[in-house]
Amino acid sequence: MRVLIHGSELAAATAAAALSSVGHRVTWLPHPDTPWAQLEHADWLRREPRLLAQLAESRESGSLRRVDGLDAACPGEQEVVWLAVSPGQRSDLGELLAALCDDAGELLVVNNSTFPVGETERLEAQLGGSGRTVSLPDLLEEGRAWDTFTRPARWLLGSDDASAEARMRELLRPFNRRSEVIQRMPRRAAELTKLAINGMLATRISYMNEMAGLADSLGVDVEYVRQGMGADSRIGYEYLYPGCGFGGPNFSRDLMRLADVQSASGRRSALLEQVLDINEHKKETLFRKLWAHFHGRLEGRTVAIWGAAFKPGTARIDHAPVLRLLRALWAEGVKVRLHDPAAIPALLDEVGEQPLLEVFDGDPHVACEGACALMLVTEWKAYWNPDWDRLSALLGEGLLLDGRNIFDPGWVAAQGLHYRGIGRRADP
Repeated sequence: MRVLIHGSELAAATAAAALSSVGHRVTWLPHPDTPWAQLEHADWLRREPRLLAQLAESRESGSLRRVDGLDAACPGEQEVVWLAVSPGQRSDLGELLAALCDDAGELLVVNNSTFPVGETERLEAQLGGSGRTVSLPDLLEEGRAWDTFTRPARWLLGSDDASAEARMRELLRPFNRRSEVIQRMPRRAAELTKLAINGMLATRISYMNEMAGLADSLGVDVEYVRQGMGADSRIGYEYLYPGCGFGGPNFSRDLMRLADVQSASGRRSALLEQVLDINEHKKETLFRKLWAHFHGRLEGRTVAIWGAAFKPGTARIDHAPVLRLLRALWAEGVKVRLHDPAAIPALLDEVGEQPLLEVFDGDPHVACEGACALMLVTEWKAYWNPDWDRLSALLGEGLLLDGRNIFDPGWVAAQGLHYRGIGRRADP
């Protein structure tokens, strides 16, 4: 099929790479806010396995061409238009949709963006009868975008038209061979389902964080609670790991979008508000543990932080817990030595030059030199097995604050360090 992909989101880059790799003739028109000249240097894209190599391979083979303007995109020649833009760019689609309306023929428009519920139907109305729209919610996992597109566990396909569904199935047929992974539903249902999924995952995380706080106050190791809950077949283990808060561009955005949908419908969600409040509160939990350990005497101290990215495998810091943690530390005059293997450029873009911040991306132990405590914020694999002898020698006060509960409290204590996790501690 002849496919025009519009957008500069991860979903657009992944679709361009994947669809062109299986023989579709793809034209990619990045959004003017983030043209290719800027996008190709983005750390988050460069760290995605396979994507840049496949984009280059597809361009060389001729199955993919990248254009900078709508005229070069030749919208009248396309069979499918794949929209993957950010919510803030929704109003910029007017020119593209107007060009599509001039085309005679049955066009398929795929809404792969996270827009308000009902937007896929409104897009079809703007086509003036010259095409059909389907909703295909973005379910990509950042850091695993290629795998989640080409070997999907599921696709949520929102379609109210049998012909549009058939064409969409043909478009995705190369990625639907192992087993049936396309779950069809009405367009609005697909849009709401995407938001509801992330709302449920966030609720599980926040509930587990509440249990971790309760376990702390009762002197209970929350790991026993987590394992007991997860062993119940009605609950399972997924997203039951307490931590110092979640972030990410899509996850956080979807939660806010779900809150907006609730508000617009006149149905205020006290539950969702609580989930969001718990998460923001948790982003400062390591700061509060540091404060308690030193009885509020923090000014002039130096702490090390391992991890800035909102999750391992990405260079993004959108809504990452480290941002709120840094603000709290700097407000108390604490100097921070921060290590992250990928997200340092994004962090510096966000916070600018800070006299109380030093950054490192090589050996993580170097960041601990002269620090009284280490805070683990992002569970990069490089942090799971440090040189314990070296770490014990470097940390002046021997305090390790584990924001992701990746270390064994008893083992850490045996190395001569004071351990505090999220609902976990080595002390009896």
